[in-house]
Amino acid sequence: MLTADRYDIIMQLLTEKKSIKIQDAIEATKASESTIRRDLTDLEAQGKLVRIHGGAVLPERKLQEFSMKEKSSKNIQEKAKIAQLAASLVNEGDCLFLDAGTTTIQMIPYLKDKDIVVVTNGLSHVEALLKHGISTYLTGGYIKEKTGALVGAQAIESISNYRFDTCFLGANGFHISLGYTTPDPEEAMVKRTASNHALQAFVLADHSKKNKVSFAKVMDLQEAALITDKLSREEIIQFSNKTTLKVADQ
Repeated sequence: MLTADRYDIIMQLLTEKKSIKIQDAIEATKASESTIRRDLTDLEAQGKLVRIHGGAVLPERKLQEFSMKEKSSKNIQEKAKIAQLAASLVNEGDCLFLDAGTTTIQMIPYLKDKDIVVVTNGLSHVEALLKHGISTYLTGGYIKEKTGALVGAQAIESISNYRFDTCFLGANGFHISLGYTTPDPEEAMVKRTASNHALQAFVLADHSKKNKVSFAKVMDLQEAALITDKLSREEIIQFSNKTTLKVADQ
């Protein structure tokens, strides 16, 4: 069977099932395991699928984005644990960038007793920051209706005027070879800018974002440390080989 024909069969299987195991592709194409593994690697390089342990899934490239209310109801306990771990990394006197997002906002109660300064592009973060007596600066920019994130040229210009000890970013997906991604290119640019103006950057993403790929790339995996939860031992080794990894409650 020609390589192009195997590709077509694999992609057809993925379209029907959304995720496949290596054995599914072997049975459908009658090819060897080594050939299928090579095919999956090639198709991933083309951006047509995402490799996961033992198989592959379709990439999530839609521009659809959920609101803060919709996102905040998912994986609440996991996000709280990740946020608490992230907050423990903050030192007295630090200047932070706190990205808009439902995990980063949960850091705020754990920061209340620290003498810090926070810059944020999260409109919904401001009330909580002020409530806990944290010195706060809000970037300028266009306000996204669904997420309350400030983006665009004014947000980027504002962030560029600061220098952060640490920035804490959200992401819609993290992948071993495709890095951190988000649905909106403008938000991706804001995140990159904050990271470029920080001594260290952390991405906070719960296990549901693992192996997910959205439309806009933020940065490669090794460009920011990852704080997540519920990884297998094999996944911990895999991600630790690429970046600094911190796993909540593990």
